[in-house]
Amino acid sequence: MFRPLPLPALSALFALLALPALFASPASAVQQYSYKVLEQKPQARNTFVQGLEIVDGQLYVSSGLYGKSRLERRNFASGKLDTARSLDPRLFGEGLTVMGDRLYQLTWRARLLLVYNKQDLAGIERMQIPGEGWGMTNDGEQLIYSDGSDRLYFLNPAQHRITRALHVTEDGKPVNRLNELEWVDGRIWANIWQSERIVIIDPGDGKVEGSINLQGLLPATERRPGTDVLNGIARDPADGGLWVTGKNWPWLYRIELQPTNATDDIH
Repeated sequence: MFRPLPLPALSALFALLALPALFASPASAVQQYSYKVLEQKPQARNTFVQGLEIVDGQLYVSSGLYGKSRLERRNFASGKLDTARSLDPRLFGEGLTVMGDRLYQLTWRARLLLVYNKQDLAGIERMQIPGEGWGMTNDGEQLIYSDGSDRLYFLNPAQHRITRALHVTEDGKPVNRLNELEWVDGRIWANIWQSERIVIIDPGDGKVEGSINLQGLLPATERRPGTDVLNGIARDPADGGLWVTGKNWPWLYRIELQPTNATDDIH
């Protein structure tokens, strides 16, 4: 015959059943963003942007393609060219970053990291890296670069050594084709190649915390033969402005993020 449990026993049973709920980690949804354009600056249409960074009022740009790859420094306010360096025609320029008194520029398939003096962009050394080079940024202590996979690599340039590899996931799934990178307020922003999306990554565990849909940023009327994909992220330390662009785009855009639901319209 069924006998009801006494109240103390019932309380113990309910407490036991509640344990999994108490200790389970709730799934954290990825914050979705659209955008608002606040400002735009002209850019030469033949700039195949692979790397972008703003430091001390100067805009540093790495452009790609064999035989056309360059490193440029421009006055960010005026756009006037200050210094430029052409790469060996056998090298395909990729991401760049400035850390301390040095500038670092990746190459695509040559497995080389080019190191320059920040002051005059004179070459200092070439550093070997495993695999391809895509995008690059830094956290103030180490270089961080992508190779087109779902991994980001932390590199100690003084020791010429990779200290760790970070696997990037979104809702538990790997995020591939990580491209141009930027360090923004303790997070890594990454372009996803061949998409109109930027993801915001926690550098500790590699989880994507935010997704920015930049669909329609470059109007159809501005596109020409040779206009390529979204690529290029730069944060202006002077005012916190967030600038984005693309390969062979005529504009740099300063954007403001707009939190949204995935089904909301893009502005």
